Amino acid sequence: MDVIMPQLGETVAEGTVSVWHKTIGDTVSTKEPLFDVSSDKVEMEVPAPAEGTLLEIRVDAGTTVPVGEVVAIIVREGEVIEAKAAAPAAVRAEAEVAKADVASIRSNSVKAANRDANGNPLSPAVRRLVAEHDLDPTAIAGSGLKGRIKKKDVLAYLDSGASRAPARRFPAPPPLSFSADDTEVIPFNKLRKLTAEHMVRSKATSPHVLQAVEADFARVARARTGVSGAWKKREGFSLTYLPFIAKAVCEAIREFPRVNAAIDGENLVVFRRVNLGIAVDLDFDGLVAPVIKDADQMTLQELARAIRDVSERARTNQLKPDDFTEGTYTISNSGVFGTMITAPIINQPQVAILSTDGITKKPVVIETDDGDTIGIRPVGVLAQSFDHRAIDGAYSAAFLNRVREIIQTKDWATVLS
Repeated sequence: MDVIMPQLGETVAEGTVSVWHKTIGDTVSTKEPLFDVSSDKVEMEVPAPAEGTLLEIRVDAGTTVPVGEVVAIIVREGEVIEAKAAAPAAVRAEAEVAKADVASIRSNSVKAANRDANGNPLSPAVRRLVAEHDLDPTAIAGSGLKGRIKKKDVLAYLDSGASRAPARRFPAPPPLSFSADDTEVIPFNKLRKLTAEHMVRSKATSPHVLQAVEADFARVARARTGVSGAWKKREGFSLTYLPFIAKAVCEAIREFPRVNAAIDGENLVVFRRVNLGIAVDLDFDGLVAPVIKDADQMTLQELARAIRDVSERARTNQLKPDDFTEGTYTISNSGVFGTMITAPIINQPQVAILSTDGITKKPVVIETDDGDTIGIRPVGVLAQSFDHRAIDGAYSAAFLNRVREIIQTKDWATVLS
């Protein structure tokens, strides 16, 4: 029985086999994890489609293949096995050991040779050039989406003579010395590894700049208080500050669309749709950012329900690969923990991300017709990290200021009525 690369989602055309849970000759059961498939932001276990014996593995770990390609073969009980598979046990075992050794070597070399520094798979043309000139693809700067290497990038690298320059060597960090009695070693899980790779890649790709503004949430607080009881009774959950912030962000993006973009080589790709990523903490066991598609077309109430939906599905492990695709702007909300200001890391290939921090009551100066006075208001900080390649500080500041204006001046009570 052929095992194929599954269709992970409507927008997913290929998948990377990140690890095999079984080796050739192993017995497998239906729905037992057979291999893992990974993308930029998610890794999923793929179960065995049938019970039997794993006869052949055709795709090494670390290899990206199109959806529908055969990655392995399972032989079920009673099926006729070709002569090479029915060889004496000793010969078959020896062959499998040799194949495993070769697979291990191939897996490491394929993974290194077929990906650039940003983790993107190389196209056949780029792979051929890299192999012909014995180049290290991780040393070549890519001009494609997500920093992917194009053929012209390899040719430019060759023309520059950089390939002949000695590689700069950095001293290896000293080995970590610790006592087993004083420490606990916690291995990274799959999600932590993916997060670590994505964060390091983002900081290496984008020159991050942080800006922040302080916003008065008095109007939002009054609107929430006015409907809190009825809302919770009707919807089954509390109305938080986050949907109001998300709505303000979507409206401000209409006036400042370049924060809703991605970089492709020397071009800024500005998206007409606002697909809003919402960072969700998984009970301190990882972080994911599922995407709410067409958030700018939603009402405040619809945004609140959508945020609740993706958050609940994230915490119950019910998100699908499509929930992580096509994001254009992300909001990270750590305010529930009372933070004052957070410098979030950009969710590549986007160019900006907003952090919402704790909203607390503070004394503020209030301008009135009779002069200034001091009042107690709920105040919170909105902080945006942006990619300085894409936009400048003035543009980012103007966008942040517009988000603040909407939060402070909009008649939220009417919006909720």
